[in-house]
Amino acid sequence: MNRNVYLVALLAALGSPVAATAPASAAPRLAFVQSVAEAQKFMQRAEGELAELNVKANRASWVGATYITDDTEALSADAQTNLNSAIQRFAIEAKRFDNLQMPPELARKFKLLKLNLIAPPPSDSKEQQELTRLTVGMESEYGKGTYCRSPVDGKQECLQLNDLERILRTSRDPKELLDVWQGWHQIARPLRPRYERFVQLSNKGARELGFADTGAMWRSNYDMSPAQFSAEVERLWQQVRPLYLSLHAYVRTKLGEQYGTQLVPADGPIPAHLLGNMWAQEWGNIYPLAAPANDQRGYDLTQLLTAKKVDEREMFRYGERFFTSLGFAPLPKTFWERSMLTKPRDRDVVCHASAWDIDNLDDVRIKMCAEVTDSDFVTIHHELGHNFYQRAYKTQPPLFQNSANDGFHEAVGDTIALSVTPDYLVKVGLLGKAPGPESDTGFLLKQALDKVAFLPFGLLIDQWRWKVFSGETQPKDYNKSWWELRERYQGIAPPLARSEADFDPAAKYHVAANTPYIRYFLARILQFQFHRALCREAGYTGPLHRCSIYANRAAGTKLAAMLAAGQSQPWPDTLYAMTGERQMDASAMLDYFAPLKSWLDAQNQGKKVGW
Repeated sequence: MNRNVYLVALLAALGSPVAATAPASAAPRLAFVQSVAEAQKFMQRAEGELAELNVKANRASWVGATYITDDTEALSADAQTNLNSAIQRFAIEAKRFDNLQMPPELARKFKLLKLNLIAPPPSDSKEQQELTRLTVGMESEYGKGTYCRSPVDGKQECLQLNDLERILRTSRDPKELLDVWQGWHQIARPLRPRYERFVQLSNKGARELGFADTGAMWRSNYDMSPAQFSAEVERLWQQVRPLYLSLHAYVRTKLGEQYGTQLVPADGPIPAHLLGNMWAQEWGNIYPLAAPANDQRGYDLTQLLTAKKVDEREMFRYGERFFTSLGFAPLPKTFWERSMLTKPRDRDVVCHASAWDIDNLDDVRIKMCAEVTDSDFVTIHHELGHNFYQRAYKTQPPLFQNSANDGFHEAVGDTIALSVTPDYLVKVGLLGKAPGPESDTGFLLKQALDKVAFLPFGLLIDQWRWKVFSGETQPKDYNKSWWELRERYQGIAPPLARSEADFDPAAKYHVAANTPYIRYFLARILQFQFHRALCREAGYTGPLHRCSIYANRAAGTKLAAMLAAGQSQPWPDTLYAMTGERQMDASAMLDYFAPLKSWLDAQNQGKKVGW
């Protein structure tokens, strides 16, 4: 996750000018004819002030996330209030230039300025402060979340998310899995009334800027109307849905063999606690249960890392070396001095992995409670992708210091991770010999359990929030709507009865911290488009799933050009320069997994596909 992008929320947005109503005190100014020179002077002032406030907010938020106390929470809230209120003030003030003909670059900055808040604060100062306290407080509450299990041998055991996820990753006891799942979801219940109020205040701020609601504002960030974007997302989902259905049916059968069809019905949704992940969003941790009968994948990356005595810090070095092999400069010394790479033992922190750009120059960092696992090895490449992206566009003007659209930022590191192939592992000394083609099914299945399984989850979180922000889903139906969407898209069911006393959406960090999520769905599509284009640039002609661009400078040059462009042009232009395509398209993902799809369909013969 790119934390700096979330704080400033300068999202890749080129919508039509916002038809906001300015405060009465500003109305007389709208009557005056404005000049381009005045617009340039205004924008220079806005970018300068916002850049300064952004750095202050970044520093306060970093401390608030890595040293959770009442004091750091208050300091972070104050800094974010100052930043958000300034953004809101400039966005409303900018309306007086709406009808002015400007040079394209300046016009783009004005459009981005009006679409740069994730939780737009109301103009009332007290409500601004309340909104910020709510958002900072919910994130901190999530970070402090702890489940204390019933006493064992007279001693109570209290576990935080990392501990609970470790159990879900390794245990095969359905009772223990259910206990852990239920325990974590309890921490979200107290957030419900705060979230309801947050929705009210955020919507009020969005309407003051001329949007129907906060969800409509988020969907205006993609060079199309909110309705068009919703349709575009659904188009992409329909492209990949058959692949997901095949994977779901196969995994359901395997889980039924492990736990029995009374727990895992052969024709229904899968219980959410059995998939090796707290939110059933990625299923790679249950690969041992789902592996082909004649599994010849030949290696386990977690075991390879352990055997080589690779520690958490060295995993980050592997990620850094991949980028430097492409021609990128090494990470600055301050990265290693100031990042939080593992969980401290002496304090509460927000463990959710995130990449930070503190000063919009070279002070890039990662906050993560890393462990030596194959999934964290991939996550590290993902987060470093944000950092190298941030450094690449640091020479752009402040309003262009972002990715082409928010899916791009999330896709870059995962694109690199697609090159973590057996051949790559051999080159870097982690694997002695790459297995042959007979291992492809296992390799692709392991990839699909993370990449493909994630797709509907990546889609439904914001589907739920869009409905909440618009009022289609009322507070009395928050949890009901959540599980309806999870069954509709994921084919996942709660493992025990849920009610409106629960608030299961906020058991996910991105809901508690108000981080838009559709970017992750888009990133799953884009990373395969990027991978195919970079492999083509590298001169690779074999199966897409075996391509690694490691140490290929031609591919690195093409990637660097995309990163350096930042948000300076509409994202279809950036996509075209990278891939030769102007539309996000899942065909590259389908090409990558084509051999697996054929295999899954053969395994599912005679079994129900769907639920």
